[in-house]
Amino acid sequence: MVRTDAELAQACADRMWAGDDASRGLEMTLEAVGPGTAVLSMTVRADMANGHGIAHGGFVSALADSAFAFACNSRGVVTVAAGFDIDFLEPAHVGDTLVATAEETVLRGRSGVYDVVVRREETVVALFRGRSRALGRPILEESR
Repeated sequence: MVRTDAELAQACADRMWAGDDASRGLEMTLEAVGPGTAVLSMTVRADMANGHGIAHGGFVSALADSAFAFACNSRGVVTVAAGFDIDFLEPAHVGDTLVATAEETVLRGRSGVYDVVVRREETVVALFRGRSRALGRPILEESR
């Protein structure tokens, strides 16, 4: 089956989303996906707040990591995180809807770098940089 790059990205996202209990369990929404890009959103729930009453950094990181995962797997090859860094710039509060936008910055051979911006409306809450490594296996049989 011949697919455009956008169709391949969507098919890979559909396959991944079906098995992504973590993202679905945190009630994330896959808003958009394209070649090297993804947008996910999540509303901060009360059970995601830390002892200061703000969103726990682990949940903000999880949202950014999920956007990273969908972006770096959009080209049809199983790709995993090699590491990431995150900077928290503003707090998020219970009820805030966070939107994580991931973009491929560099893709060289099996390695990639992806930047993710997490926003609450227009406010940047966190900046995430993920490093990926492709494993060489197709996500979809027809994407070989």
